[in-house]
Amino acid sequence: MLDNLYRQVIMDHYRQKRNFGELKGEYVKKAHYKNPTCGDVMTLFLDLEHDRVKKAAFLGEGCSISMASASMMTELIENKSLKEITSLRKAFEQLIRHGEVADGIDLGDSLSLQGVHQLKARHNCALMTWQALDKILKDEKEYGTP
Repeated sequence: MLDNLYRQVIMDHYRQKRNFGELKGEYVKKAHYKNPTCGDVMTLFLDLEHDRVKKAAFLGEGCSISMASASMMTELIENKSLKEITSLRKAFEQLIRHGEVADGIDLGDSLSLQGVHQLKARHNCALMTWQALDKILKDEKEYGTP
């Protein structure tokens, strides 16, 4: 029953993508990312102010897992500090790679992707947007990757 609910959450984010579109502005950074294993593509946009992501959005096309993960991540990181996002990033990596839920960290709808850890070939689909995030924030001193 829980698997069915998770499937519904994933398909909802895939069909009705949140934050789907381009951001423009003085503080907007972007990164294009292509999943080398399956060809999914996306561009992530972040409106950064100081050490906080004010707004996140994406454009792209791909499988339900990659597009749902992008939708979920953009919702999750908005109005968060880079330190908070670092914790979320590490927890999500742990969820996808090992199926483990980190204590005390709320991944929101992203928890519905926990089953992806059993499908090693789909790990990059779920992590694609987070890897684009790493590209954008790699030079920010408050952000650390797993």
